[in-house]
Amino acid sequence: MVRDDVDKILKKYSAKLEGSMNSERRDYSREYERFRGELQKDLSWYERLCKNVGSKIKAKVPDKSRIQLSRDIAQARLDITPEEASGLSLVALILLVFLAILISGVVFMLSNSFPFLFMLLVFFAAIILFSYLNGMPKRMALRWRLKASSQMVPAILYIVIYMKHTSNLERAIQFAADNLSAPLSFDLKKIFWDVQIGKYSTIKDSLDAYLETWRDYSIEFVESMHLIEGSLYEPSESRRIALLEKALEVMLDGIYDKMLHYTHDVKSPLTNVYMLGIVLPTLALALLPLASALMGGVVKWTQVMILFNVILPFLVLYITNNILTKRPGGYGDSEALEKNPDYVHFKNKKVYLKAFLIVLPLLLLSLVPLFWNLGLNEAILGAGKTDITFKEIGLERVGGNAGLFDYRVVDGKTVGPFGLLSVLFSLFLPLAIALFFSISYDLKTRKLMNTRKETQELEDQFSSSLFQLGNRLGDNIPAEIAFGRVANSLRGTAAANFFVTVNSNIQQVGMSVEQAIFNPSRGAIIYFPSDLIKTSMKIMIESVKKGLKVAANAMIAISNYIKNIKKINERLKDLLADVISDMKSNMSFLAPMLSGIVIGLSVMITSILAKLTSILAVVQPGEDVMVGGFASASTITQMFDITTMIPPYFLQIIIGVYLIEIIFILTKCLVTIQSGVDVLGEKVEIAKNLKRGMFLYFIITLIAVVALSLLAGIAIGQFGV
Repeated sequence: MVRDDVDKILKKYSAKLEGSMNSERRDYSREYERFRGELQKDLSWYERLCKNVGSKIKAKVPDKSRIQLSRDIAQARLDITPEEASGLSLVALILLVFLAILISGVVFMLSNSFPFLFMLLVFFAAIILFSYLNGMPKRMALRWRLKASSQMVPAILYIVIYMKHTSNLERAIQFAADNLSAPLSFDLKKIFWDVQIGKYSTIKDSLDAYLETWRDYSIEFVESMHLIEGSLYEPSESRRIALLEKALEVMLDGIYDKMLHYTHDVKSPLTNVYMLGIVLPTLALALLPLASALMGGVVKWTQVMILFNVILPFLVLYITNNILTKRPGGYGDSEALEKNPDYVHFKNKKVYLKAFLIVLPLLLLSLVPLFWNLGLNEAILGAGKTDITFKEIGLERVGGNAGLFDYRVVDGKTVGPFGLLSVLFSLFLPLAIALFFSISYDLKTRKLMNTRKETQELEDQFSSSLFQLGNRLGDNIPAEIAFGRVANSLRGTAAANFFVTVNSNIQQVGMSVEQAIFNPSRGAIIYFPSDLIKTSMKIMIESVKKGLKVAANAMIAISNYIKNIKKINERLKDLLADVISDMKSNMSFLAPMLSGIVIGLSVMITSILAKLTSILAVVQPGEDVMVGGFASASTITQMFDITTMIPPYFLQIIIGVYLIEIIFILTKCLVTIQSGVDVLGEKVEIAKNLKRGMFLYFIITLIAVVALSLLAGIAIGQFGV
């Protein structure tokens, strides 16, 4: 009896314990979950969609596509399968097509007319979404490669410098991982992780497997690491040092050669982007007003908006992404914004509210023509009067009896506005959008850019400072005294402040060299947030433990590296100067100017037809007015009915928004070509280009609209109308 009770109790609580253990069961260890969480914290939304949605459908991936997709997924560090990624894009395509058919069917049953245009647009949106989701792993992998490759030169430098005084590959890689920022630091840490979990038996095996992932993208990085590995087997110290220096030289030469070829290859695609994204759309826009009138209103402003604000930007973005996929790795900005003390300003969301409040008056002004038609006219002018004519304000030459806003009623439906004043008000909408982003980005990046400029100035002078420090250490002067000597010789320069701060902490506070530099409360590195300075000082402290001669050689090696990388940067900037300057001038000067002139022509055509229409309204029945002796006004207005034209108000807004989109896309492309993944540089350049380009567009359009409207009025008057 007692035995049965004991068995029941054991069975009851063992079941509870087993259930509790199963509920807490993990596929990975807690340490790996934390490591992986740091690695992919900004990519998890896509993984969740693939797991929750993409896994619901059994998508078959062709073997060839599966190989490439698997590589992209592995490169992007995504925890999904190729089937889940393809399934997500397929589900999105099916859902959008189903919704398009369902909504079109409902509309057909209610109105007895099938919305072919809506169906076409939704099908196009479905294809875009399918392409976007299907290419997501590739874009994520590209972003990872660009960011990681920009840190390869510092990585090779750290490993080489460390192994010059300590021939230990494991500790050298660990030193590089500790001093680099994400994502390359995570890659180097994962090399150790794969050894710890038993995937590989040695660091060399794990490193070789990791290097294979870069063989198709950065062969110079692979060759440099193999040279570093080869130095471990050199019996002669001089040959070992020479091999390490050769590794750094191979990395720098490989980057330079690849960027040289890339600058030549990228010119033609960027020219195509300019033609497709700026020249051809502008020429098409010049014909739109007349085309819409000749086609009897078949072309609507909503269709033009979808074409120019959705389809064309997508095509330009697609082409620029293809350009960026060919960018070689190993060169670019490797700064970690998160480590900067002013990063809090960059993440501040309140700047958007401040920028919105600043541009709100401009936004409201741009909407006045719409409010005018919704009752603002009656509130201002009184009941029964809908508009003010040019004649009433003494500008009959400009617009005749046409209204300033010029709304027209056709078959009981109000169309417009076609008036000159509505176009002038519409100019404030793209200007407000451009200023919103320009102001907010400027507020977010101002302090960070000031810090970056100061740091770059300091780093430019730091190479000679390190050379002097290395010479002092080479003279067997202790590091505690060497900082004071260098500070005296550099007096009056930006770099001197760093050495003065370190020397002050050593002499007056009694700190050690390491504490004088890295003390969290008053260390010199707090006031000079530079990865280069921080790493150089860590190398010095580590080298001093091996002897002053070792530390001296390390400082001189870093000094030479800084000089060499600066020369390469200047050469690459010279190579890219033609491409960058041409695209910047096209984007911020030619495109706004051409677009402004096109808007002026559109308003001129509209004003001519408006004046002819107003003249015909007062002509007696049976009469007609001859224009220039070759055609009657009634014939012209019948051919070009103003009420079927795209209102210049909407056309100007469409062009302005399109320019803003093009500036965003091309600026990001140019920054990435020049500096790799540089979020801070993108925001700064976008703010500058938006402000410069859209102000120019505003001024050119204003002048063109007013001048060509006056010219149209004078021309109509000269024809004797």
